Amino acid sequence: MGVADLADYPWDAVAPYAERARRHPAGIVDLSIGSPVDPTPAVIAEALAAATDAHAYPQTMGTPALREAIVDWYARRRGVPGLTPAHVLPTVGSKELVALLPLLLGVGAGDAVVHPRAAYPTYEVGARLVGAEPVASDDPTEWPANTRLVWINSPGNPDGRVLSTDELADAVTRARELGAVLASDECYAELGWEAPWDTDGVPSVLDPAVVGDDPTGVLSVYSLSKQSNLAGYRAAFLAGDPTLVARLLTGRKHLGLMPPAPVQRAMTAALGDDAHVAEQRERYARRRALLKPAVEAAGFRVDRSEGGLYLWATEGRDAWESVARLADLGILVGPGHFYGEHFPEHVRFSLTATDERIAAAAERLAP
Repeated sequence: MGVADLADYPWDAVAPYAERARRHPAGIVDLSIGSPVDPTPAVIAEALAAATDAHAYPQTMGTPALREAIVDWYARRRGVPGLTPAHVLPTVGSKELVALLPLLLGVGAGDAVVHPRAAYPTYEVGARLVGAEPVASDDPTEWPANTRLVWINSPGNPDGRVLSTDELADAVTRARELGAVLASDECYAELGWEAPWDTDGVPSVLDPAVVGDDPTGVLSVYSLSKQSNLAGYRAAFLAGDPTLVARLLTGRKHLGLMPPAPVQRAMTAALGDDAHVAEQRERYARRRALLKPAVEAAGFRVDRSEGGLYLWATEGRDAWESVARLADLGILVGPGHFYGEHFPEHVRFSLTATDERIAAAAERLAP
């Protein structure tokens, strides 16, 4: 299967509802895509500006300063000590990594790629691109014998599900039994909202409580798009099994997958500054505290959503009907159909709108 054989981009189907929402007298409240709206922190923008004399090719493996910053960040923010620069690798955002990881790992026809039941669509896209079979399952006992790659996502997109260290350990154990690589998409990890994740933090798959001191076969994937408002920078990285990292580095060198030098400098600055992350987290906490009760008062049940940037909700009817009802209120959301076949009655509300727009949505949702 080639790229040309992939299905139409799903968000194109939302366009008519977006137009419907724009006709609201007070304008659209777009809670669909989840693209950050807040300013890029000055400490990051200044680092980027200082690095614009980028006449040489950047390093695919990342600058020494960036790799050290990633190592330090995992120890400081994710409770993962003992990593070295050989354990980490920057990427051009996380979406390209998700889509290309099966290819880079040599997964192909006859293999299975497991992903969550409520899933970011690119997990399936990456599997289909190489002719592998995508399998939607949250239960490690169900994972088939031909599994070669497992994606887990905590906090989840779209459902905000957070996996405990015990659940992560079960996933790692099963993946190793199958001889599969386990990749954990953790890009919302700074956004744990409900106990115990609000105080204890969301655990990483590389936490010693999960893998001990052995990351064999395990990768953690992270993006700065959410915590640092860097979606436009395409700034992400992975960490884990150094043998896998070296293998991925070789493939990425051949494909020219290297973050631009100014972006690498900006990433280094972002990873060294926790203050802007705390500030952004407070923004999202404030918006969530306003939007969640409004969604519930409007007749929706919010499921999971204990972490991340979204409210995963249902009013007990087909998601497209909910999308239409909300569009008539000038509110645009994402239908559950985009995230697999298992949640046709759910919609996803994003917290990535300004305070004013979130307040407008809450007002419109009032009974």
